[in-house]
Amino acid sequence: MPAVQRSEFALALNQVATERGVDVKVVLDTVQNAILAAYRKDHPGIEIEEFRAELNSNTGEAKIFHNDSDVTPPGFGRIAAQTAKQVILQKIREKEKEAIFTDYKVKIGSIVNGMILRFAGPNIIVDIGKAEAIMPLSEQISNEKYHLNQRLVFYLLEIREGLKGQEIVVSRAANGLIEGLFKREVPEVNQGSVEIKSVVREPGNRSKVAVFSAQPGIDPVGSCVGQKGVRVQAIIQELGGLEKIDIIQWSEDPKTYIAQALSPAKNVRVEVDEEEKVAHVFVPQEELSLAIGKDGQNVRLAYKLTKFRIEIEGKEAAVDEEEAEETQEQEKAEK
Repeated sequence: MPAVQRSEFALALNQVATERGVDVKVVLDTVQNAILAAYRKDHPGIEIEEFRAELNSNTGEAKIFHNDSDVTPPGFGRIAAQTAKQVILQKIREKEKEAIFTDYKVKIGSIVNGMILRFAGPNIIVDIGKAEAIMPLSEQISNEKYHLNQRLVFYLLEIREGLKGQEIVVSRAANGLIEGLFKREVPEVNQGSVEIKSVVREPGNRSKVAVFSAQPGIDPVGSCVGQKGVRVQAIIQELGGLEKIDIIQWSEDPKTYIAQALSPAKNVRVEVDEEEKVAHVFVPQEELSLAIGKDGQNVRLAYKLTKFRIEIEGKEAAVDEEEAEETQEQEKAEK
């Protein structure tokens, strides 16, 4: 074997050993086992336990011994060298894959740009840069249409054991996608001056995002909405324009928080039973449908956000007039 090949072999052998943090002998043993397997393939029926392979770590030259006799077939060195090369390359690929997964492991919980590569049954395979990820059916938005080469933003959900080893799982349906998009589009959220307290979703239909700021002079809702709604609209566009997003002011006072959570309904009066976690809500009759939402969606999301069971009653306009008259009479009496 020419000197240049010998040095390449030794270099590759040491590279694998160093990168994987193992002794060169361990890598040699792996290669020798692969060479022995290649010999057995060409000689079916032999008692393989009676044979051994030896590999020269400097030259890459391989020999097969039966007990103490050299039985290396003519030309076997070329096959052995090819086998050794494949094993070493495989080890390098394994190490590279391991490094990629380590890199993505620290990014779990963030968003990433990706492109749809192919469909695997109900699952979608996504190119996320250095690796491929899987988006299961459960993590897809049911009313979103997907097609090949489509570029989207995905939420890095987890790394799990799949049928072919570890796999990266991404999502379009997770609440974290919304939070990640707000961090990307709203500097105040990214810097931490506006805090996202909670996100609830019915993916592809509606989300509610509760925001808060402890810093004086910062309007958390206004920051997230943006001038003329530009920031929240950018997020809605990333969701294909399908999902309406309600941004509400978080409050530690349950009455205030529940009233905000029922947005866009206005003039809401709330009474709470904190022990039973029940809220009795009274809204003007004309606001009732807004408070409940289509198919109960608004009140359902408000419940998920506040963790209070919400019971809504509509007030007739006549009741509002009576209340207004009583208020006027009280004001006259005070004067």
